[in-house]
Amino acid sequence: MCHTTHSASIEGHTLKQTLYPQFKLLLVDDEPSFLRSMSLTLERYGFNNLITCTDPKQVAKIMADEYVGLVLLDLTMPTMSGQEILTWLNEEFPDVCVIIFSGINQVDAAVDCVKRGAFDYIVKTTDQEQILEAIKRAIHTQELSLENQALRAQLLSQDLEKADCFTDFVTADPKMMSTFRYLESISNSSQPVLITGESGVGKELIAGAIHELSERTGPLVTVNVAGLDDNIFSDTLFGHAKGAFTGADRVRPGLVESAAGGTLFLDEIGDLSPTSQIKLLRLLQEGEYYPIGSDRPKRIQARVIVATHQDLVQQQQNGHFRKDLYYRLRTHMVRIPPLRERLNDLPLLIEHFVHAASKELQKPPINIPSNLIKQLHRYEFPGNVRELRALVFDAVSQSQNNELSLIPFTSVIDASNQSYTHQNVLFSEDEPLPSLTQLNKLLVEEAMRRANHNQSLASRMLGISQPALSKRLKNMKVGSD
Repeated sequence: MCHTTHSASIEGHTLKQTLYPQFKLLLVDDEPSFLRSMSLTLERYGFNNLITCTDPKQVAKIMADEYVGLVLLDLTMPTMSGQEILTWLNEEFPDVCVIIFSGINQVDAAVDCVKRGAFDYIVKTTDQEQILEAIKRAIHTQELSLENQALRAQLLSQDLEKADCFTDFVTADPKMMSTFRYLESISNSSQPVLITGESGVGKELIAGAIHELSERTGPLVTVNVAGLDDNIFSDTLFGHAKGAFTGADRVRPGLVESAAGGTLFLDEIGDLSPTSQIKLLRLLQEGEYYPIGSDRPKRIQARVIVATHQDLVQQQQNGHFRKDLYYRLRTHMVRIPPLRERLNDLPLLIEHFVHAASKELQKPPINIPSNLIKQLHRYEFPGNVRELRALVFDAVSQSQNNELSLIPFTSVIDASNQSYTHQNVLFSEDEPLPSLTQLNKLLVEEAMRRANHNQSLASRMLGISQPALSKRLKNMKVGSD
């Protein structure tokens, strides 16, 4: 007999659950009591994509009919031994992981099973936590193996299988196309994705594309973690129980729970506090979390994507970012090249933004001067595609006689060509030099003044991200109170 577990029932209504892992776990044992207890244990810890089987002769049919990735196999059964099934599985399904369960600790049997291809050998009386850890390791190994197979197949192909998921990107750059193929290959993975790139390159769009490619039924939930202290971070992500603190008059689910069945996107991860980094690491390692004020863990049922404009390797060296968290996050890593590295996309992007701006501002068709692209090749675009879009919209709004205005472009190019030396940045010989903190404050205030308090524009002037500028302004305000 075999039994499949993948749903829950409440008052006669079947509720659709997020299945974990993506492949099925097959439990084979002639003792129904062991299957029942093991199934309940696995389901309690979120492993709900299960098939149980008491008749080892049914294994061949199950393997043919179902997408099984891990087999938990009893060693001693009356009709067919675990060694026989293991040998058959290794020959017919070599990509499937097998863990052997035995009622007694036999060194010779364990060695024999490993030689036959078993992933692990576990005694049934072993501590429950150790059993779960072994199963987690096997699942993780199997997931990585499946992802590597998909990655190799996708990178050998030059075509996109789901081109519709990239319609928000305006590019013909080979590096971007290679990135899109990589995203397709990891779309079904449950492992974290780290997106790196300068401010304005489109990291949010990449996260959206990954979510769409995954075809997950749950939502894409986004949170910018820059500037969040540890308490706000914990409450935002994990939620709280009723009575957890003063004012907590009801249960509040966190964003991890809101993203169940979907994707949780944490932006500006490089600004996360050390304490919050530990909590995020535990969430990724254990797959579970505790709402504030609760002693009952909940299992994460969302994929985690993070993004940063910062150099996390440098952040590690400075002691600002944990190495173990970095290596956990970079299981899949995507670097989005800055606009200055794909200037061949400029004509496409400018034409796209001119059309969008003309439509939004209700302007007639506008001609793009032929020398504009050549001029822009001299500009570094510190704000990347986001900055180009702002420049084009500003230019369209100033355009007359159906000709795109060059004023916004020439002003930023001229400003970028200005070099600051001791001749145009003067300090009085009779006064002490300002501290770096004072200079930082003066620069931020001057940028905000010139940008008429537009943080997006001021951040581009300073060459930092808008969240980073917002954090500096907040710290300046706190310091002046």
